[in-house]
Amino acid sequence: MAGADIDVVIRQTAKQQNKTLLAAIKARRDHFTGLAAKAKDAASKERYKQAAKDVVEQGAAAARRLQVSADNAADSFARSMRMAAEISAAKAVADAAKAAEKAAEKTEKAPKPAKTAAKGKKAVAPKAKAKAKAKPARKKKS
Repeated sequence: MAGADIDVVIRQTAKQQNKTLLAAIKARRDHFTGLAAKAKDAASKERYKQAAKDVVEQGAAAARRLQVSADNAADSFARSMRMAAEISAAKAVADAAKAAEKAAEKTEKAPKPAKTAAKGKKAVAPKAKAKAKAKPARKKKS
């Protein structure tokens, strides 16, 4: 089941549980039907027959609830996986658009020519300029 979708696994498991539950219900019904056949008086025979009917009714309702619950869980899981895939795809498209936009910006901007020193002045590195502009340190008074 490595490649199986989990919603399919949920449905299969519920189907298997449903079959097991229905088999248990039938066994219990048969038990009460057997007791009704062995009963000596009409009142207990009727009571066992009614118990058999009640077991089938309540068991079928439980099986139906189990199946509906499993279907809802499987549908919810499948829906959330679809939404996650859509979000992931949208994010990939947005990332691709950003990358394309950055590439377009780089091609639009022409590289600026390097600065040349003015006539009669020596070119100074940016750090050296910052140091030259900095105020000289104060002298301590003694």
